[in-house]
Amino acid sequence: MNRPLTTLGSLAAALVLAGCASVAPDGLRGDVQALTASRVPAGAELPAPHADARAQAQARIGEWLRQPVDSDAAVRIALLNNAGLQARLAQLGVQDAERVQALTLTNPHLTLGRFANGHEREIERQLSFSLLELITLPWRTRWQGLQMEQATLATAQDVLRLAADTRRAWLRAVAAEQVLAAQERMHEAAEAGGELARRMARVGNWSRLQQARELGVQQESAAQLSRARLAAALEREQLTRLMGLWGPQTEYRLPQQLPALPAQASALHTGEGIEATALRERLDLRALRRDLDHVADREGWTGVGSVFGDVGLSYSRNTATEKDSGHSDITRGWELEVPIPLFDWGGAASGRARAEVQRSAALLQDGAVRARSEARAAWRSYRTAWDLAHQQQTEVLPLARFVQDETALRYNGMLASVWELLAQARNATQAVATATQAQRDFWLADTDLQLALTGTSPGALQGVTASSAPTSTASQGH
Repeated sequence: MNRPLTTLGSLAAALVLAGCASVAPDGLRGDVQALTASRVPAGAELPAPHADARAQAQARIGEWLRQPVDSDAAVRIALLNNAGLQARLAQLGVQDAERVQALTLTNPHLTLGRFANGHEREIERQLSFSLLELITLPWRTRWQGLQMEQATLATAQDVLRLAADTRRAWLRAVAAEQVLAAQERMHEAAEAGGELARRMARVGNWSRLQQARELGVQQESAAQLSRARLAAALEREQLTRLMGLWGPQTEYRLPQQLPALPAQASALHTGEGIEATALRERLDLRALRRDLDHVADREGWTGVGSVFGDVGLSYSRNTATEKDSGHSDITRGWELEVPIPLFDWGGAASGRARAEVQRSAALLQDGAVRARSEARAAWRSYRTAWDLAHQQQTEVLPLARFVQDETALRYNGMLASVWELLAQARNATQAVATATQAQRDFWLADTDLQLALTGTSPGALQGVTASSAPTSTASQGH
C-alpha cells in the first residue's frame, strides 16, 4: 500500500470528523423554553416551526378564545401566536445555523494542472487545507457555544418582555372596560339630573343659571364617557395586537373585573435579599456574564491569531512524462504556508482585545448596578401601589357607600334633595372608577416587580405613576 496515500486518507478522515456539527432541530426553542418555563404561566409554550404544530396551536387558541380570556390565557396566546416573537425565534435558528457553519471546517482545495512543452508533459496534483482551523477547533467550539448561549438568553428575554407586555395590556384592557361601565352609570345619573333640571326650569322652579350648571355637569359626563369608550377600545386593540389576533378572533371576551387584591403585600424587602434575587435570576445579567467569559477567553488568542491566522498545509503529487521515451518521474511532497510577521505583530489586535474585556466588565458592572436599582424601584412602586389600592378598597369605597346610603335615607326622610342624591351617586361611581384604576396599578407594579427580579429590565416602570384617574366633576348639590 502506498504510505503517503494512506496518511493522506487518514488525515482527510480526521478533518471530516473534526468538523462535524449539526443544527438543532427545533432551532434552540427548547433551550428558550427551559429558561422561561418558571417565569411564564403554567402550560405556556413557544410555537414550533412545523406546519402541523402551527395548526394545533391555532386549535388551542380557538379553545381559549371561547372562554373569557384571563391574563394567563392572554400570555399563552401571545407566546404561541405573536408573529414578532416567531420572527425572533426564527432568527435564533439562523444564528444556530451560522454557528454550525463557523464550526464546519473549510472544504479542502484540490488543484489540478497539466503543462506540456516540446520534450515532456507534466501533471500536477495538490490537496491543501487550513491547518489552523483544525488546531483551533476546540477553542472555536467553546467560543461559539458561549455566543449561542448569549443569543438564547437574549431570545428568552424577548419572550419574557412579550409576556409582561401582554399581561400589562390585559390589565389595562380589563380596567378600561370596568371604568367604562362606571362612567356609563355616572352618565346615567348626570342625564337624570339634566332632565330634571329642564323640567324644573320649564315650570319656573329653577333659574336658567341653575339649569346651566346641571347641564354643564351632564355635558362633562358625556365627554368623560366618550373618552372612556375610546380608552377601552384602544387598550383592547393593544391586547389584540400582542396576541396576534385578527378577523373573527378579535371578538373574544374579557372578564368583567380585575383579579382581587391580595390580602397582604409580598413579604419581600428592600435589603440585600431582593437585590440578590435580581443578581442571581435575571437573564440579562447572565448574558452579560457570558459575554465577559467569551471576550476574556479570546483575549489570549487574539494577538497570535491576527499574526498566524492563515497557516495552511498542502500535499502535492506531480508526474512528469518524457514524450520521446515515455519515462515518468513522480514527485511527492508537502508544503506548509506560514505568514511572516513583518508588518503586523498583533499589537493592535491585542490592544483591541484588552479594551473589549474592559468594556464587557464595565457593562456587567453597569448591568448589576442597574438591576439592583430597578429591583429597589420596582419594589417601592409595588408596595406603594398595594397601599393605595388597599386604601381604596378598605377605606375610600366603604366610606363612599356609607355616604351614598345615608344620603338615600335622608332623601327618603325628605331631609335631602334629589340633587344631593344624584350628586352622591355620581361621586360613589367615581370612587369605584378610581379604586379600579388603583387596583390596575397594583397589578401593573406586580408585573414590573416580577420582571425586574427574575427576567430583565422592565424599562419605564408601569406602577403608580401610570395612574390617570379622571377628575370628578360631580355636582355637590344645589
